[in-house]
Amino acid sequence: MNKFKIEGGIKLSGNIHPQGAKNEALQILCAVLLTPNEVVVKNIPSISDVITLIGIIEEMGVRVEKLNDHDYKFKANDINLEYLHSKEFVDKTMRIRGSVMLVGPLLARFGKAYIPKPGGDKIGRRRLDTHFIGLQNLGGNFNYDPEGKFFKVEAEKLVGVDMLLEEASVTGTANIIMAAVLAKGKTSIYNAACEPYIQQLCKMLNSMGAKITGISSNLLSIEGVESLHGCTHTILPDMIEIGSFIGLAAMTGSEITIKNVSYDNLGVIPRAFKKLGINFERKGDDIYIPAQDNYEIETFIDGSIMNIDDAPWPGLTPDLLSVLLVTSVQAKGSVLIHQKMFESRLFFVDKLIDMGAQIILCDPHRATVIGLNKEQILRGINMTSPDIRAGMALLIAALSAKGTSIIENIDQIDRGYENIDGRLRALGAKIERIN
Repeated sequence: MNKFKIEGGIKLSGNIHPQGAKNEALQILCAVLLTPNEVVVKNIPSISDVITLIGIIEEMGVRVEKLNDHDYKFKANDINLEYLHSKEFVDKTMRIRGSVMLVGPLLARFGKAYIPKPGGDKIGRRRLDTHFIGLQNLGGNFNYDPEGKFFKVEAEKLVGVDMLLEEASVTGTANIIMAAVLAKGKTSIYNAACEPYIQQLCKMLNSMGAKITGISSNLLSIEGVESLHGCTHTILPDMIEIGSFIGLAAMTGSEITIKNVSYDNLGVIPRAFKKLGINFERKGDDIYIPAQDNYEIETFIDGSIMNIDDAPWPGLTPDLLSVLLVTSVQAKGSVLIHQKMFESRLFFVDKLIDMGAQIILCDPHRATVIGLNKEQILRGINMTSPDIRAGMALLIAALSAKGTSIIENIDQIDRGYENIDGRLRALGAKIERIN
């Protein structure tokens, strides 16, 4: 198993380019199954989850041509549905959560989809009810084998319908959209997720001939079409990685410029870091973070402790709470981090406490951080990455700490961050990958 060895306490400097958005890429790759025509996708991040999904659709029969490190050409004109029953398909789809979004396109185009319970981060309960209830609403016949943990959906035809989603699930919304674009008639999706990833998916599908309106709102209207054609699509920069680099600069007191961030698609993310007292400047489409010796957490108007919590878009994405939490460790002041969605995502704070952080884990969803104001430096320790985002938070902590840290299970970090050690070394970090 791979590890990172980090010598912390070093100020970094330079420019860093964010990778393509992981969560968008997983949706877009599934969407190529909706047409037999050629689809070109640009700015695909070279991370393990995405590479695994590309391997799955290629073994399914999609012709994959790698144009360069981040641009690919796909053609799904000869799909082998028997592959869905193979051990290889089961093994690979169980590794990544995003594989569940294969269901909508397969059902829409071929009338059947089979998938085992998908994998992903172990961050608490992650129900799939929204996905399959939505597909049932469109006319899909759903079956679940609890023994084999296998999902099956079939339909002779899909028919548009009005539906209200129980939760504004991003992947659930994506699955339903990809099924509805080829359904007969009109579909209205209320309480739809409207993250930039979903907006990008809808724009891509419209460029392929779909008829989707209400993009960027939580009410989507979809007029089904007979078929879709090919297109060229460019994936946005990863907003979670951009937020991670802002936190990294603050924690290490570094001067960093994050290049080409697509600032207008970041929503409230910049404001969340400003609440922690972090200064940065927008320069064109770049974010410049100057070296800061200290940063102070804001309070509410009445002077009470700041609360930062996640919410469906345009609220703050839950994927950034781990980074915001670790960044607040060295701020002046206190903050309550409230992770509403996943009950196991804050359990990594015990490792930060071992490093010297002042954190009270109130319950599985809330943690109070008493900032050290850089008067006490974290100490390097040996630790294990529990999931993608917590892994990045621990890496940020290690880079700011005094002494040597070892992070094990870094395959989790590799699932979401492309060549992170190489890019950090380019900024001056002392980080080594140990096999």
